[in-house]
Amino acid sequence: MHLECKNLNFTYPESDVPVIQNLSFLMKTPGFNAVFGPSGVGKTSLAKLIAKMDSHFTGTLITRAMDIILYSYNQERLPGWSGTGNHLDKVTPEGKQGLKDRLIDIFELKPILRSRFSKLSMGQQNRINLVRYLLQDFDLLIMDESLANVDEKLRETIILSIKDLFADKMFLYISHNLMEVSSFCREILVFGKPFGNKTCSIIRGRDYTKGYAPDKQALDRTMLEIMNAV
Repeated sequence: MHLECKNLNFTYPESDVPVIQNLSFLMKTPGFNAVFGPSGVGKTSLAKLIAKMDSHFTGTLITRAMDIILYSYNQERLPGWSGTGNHLDKVTPEGKQGLKDRLIDIFELKPILRSRFSKLSMGQQNRINLVRYLLQDFDLLIMDESLANVDEKLRETIILSIKDLFADKMFLYISHNLMEVSSFCREILVFGKPFGNKTCSIIRGRDYTKGYAPDKQALDRTMLEIMNAV
């Protein structure tokens, strides 16, 4: 797997101000990686470029050995009348029923499978939506605030389980949660503040897996390094 940007530039058609300017980075192994930075610096724009949802950029964007790239975001919604359990049954590919049942348990979705999507809380909606993507074939899954509004402890359980179940896949996790990206991600692409004359940096995260014993001092150093890069 190989995700690389070389001097990537992106500007919205109606604007003269670049959202992404001369961005270069490389990620080349499966695992949980992150994009971190303040609002408005281009995290979602970069995600959509990687997912081939927009091609209006200059520079080079390489996605080698990643034929299927999916993009999940926290405001994506199913039809309000849709029953969540029935919907998951319909979108589950053949041979993945066991994975679906396991994800339902991990994501704590059993109590809401008979509910309409419109009746769920935002956190429940986000969990259902993310399960839909995890059931599909993919090489890279971009998770753009996909676990927003989910309880912190459950969010940790979900992230660690995803890392365990999909160890051969690449994930790009976009989040504003500094401790989370520092703890669970391998490589963290940190965007500096807009107009702050700071370039993007790759910071090495702690990359904790199931059964981890957190090293508070090491985690604090990682978080400080990220904040300095911002």
